Formats: sequence, structure tokens, C-alpha cells
Amino acid sequence: MTVSEISELILRRRAVFPKFYIPGKPIERAIIEQLLENANWAPTHRLTEPWRFRVFHSEESRQKLGAYLSDFYKKNTPPEQFSEEKMKKSGENPLLAGAVIAIVMQRDAEERVPEFEEIAAVAMAVQNMWLTCAAIGLGCYWSTPRAALEANAFLDLQPGQRCLGLFYLGWDNMPAIPGKRKSIEEKVAWL
Repeated sequence: MTVSEISELILRRRAVFPKFYIPGKPIERAIIEQLLENANWAPTHRLTEPWRFRVFHSEESRQKLGAYLSDFYKKNTPPEQFSEEKMKKSGENPLLAGAVIAIVMQRDAEERVPEFEEIAAVAMAVQNMWLTCAAIGLGCYWSTPRAALEANAFLDLQPGQRCLGLFYLGWDNMPAIPGKRKSIEEKVAWL
């Protein structure tokens, strides 16, 4: 792969929300396994490999996730902020997706590196998955609702584990849209 091909892939990567997913179009397990294998090759300081994943692939597991998210929203949203539409959407999004992957960080038991380095390593693992999705034309989106961030019991997380969000996956029909970024010159100081 050339530098220009890598650059083109990075520029093509987009967040594709569940509302754009093609309903009922499954994602083969082999594709998800490839995403996870690519995630596994992210950089990791001291080789702590802090990424862990919970895959909601079957319709039944995605229904359970949707019910959890909807119920969490209902129980934890103050009445003045409550929206029936948001509650419904939080429950439906996992069913619109072909799969949802809970992104979990496993803190190094010896705490040999600062926690932010573990979080950064997990984020790089997600970027590997995201670029893989862009390469194969699979829509994806990293969501961080409070329900996911507080899903320890639902996800059966162990001591030292923390959910950093949900990675939605789905074949989509979203039209290609140009990316938006401010100029890099505004963000760099040459010393």
C-alpha cells in the first residue's frame, strides 16, 4: 500500500450513524473477526494490550442491548430532559445495526503506565477497526452514551475493566460526503 492510498483511506473514513444502515443486512462473523484482529495490532505501551470487546452480533443479543439502553435512559433521565423519541432511538439503534461492539479497556493490574495511555491504546484499536470498515465499505460509529459508560453489570465487566463506548456496525446506503477539517497550519507550531 502506498502513502497516497493510506491517506485516501484516512480521508474517506466517516462516522455512519445507524439510521443509514440497511435493515436486516447481516455482517458476516468473519468480517467482525477481521476487525477485531486488526484492532489487536494497535500500538500499546509496555505491551499491556488493554482492549477488550463484547460483540453483540445475534439479533437476540442486540435486542437485549437495545432493551438495556432504552431502560437505562428511562430510569436515569430527569423528567425535564426526557424525550420519548430519544428513548425509542436508543433502543432501536442496536437493531438497525448488523452488530455492536462494546469497547472495553482492561487496566494493567500493575498500573505500569498511566491510565490515559491505556485509553489511547484502546482508541487506536478502534481506529484500526474504523479504517478497516472504511476499506471494505462498512458503516460504523463510536457512541459514548452514559448507559454504555455505566454498563459494568450489564457487560459483566471484571475489576479494572471500563466500557469506553459502543461501536455500531452496519452496511449502509449513506451517500459519500466530503470531510470537514480546519487547516493543519492552524494547529501546528514549528519550533
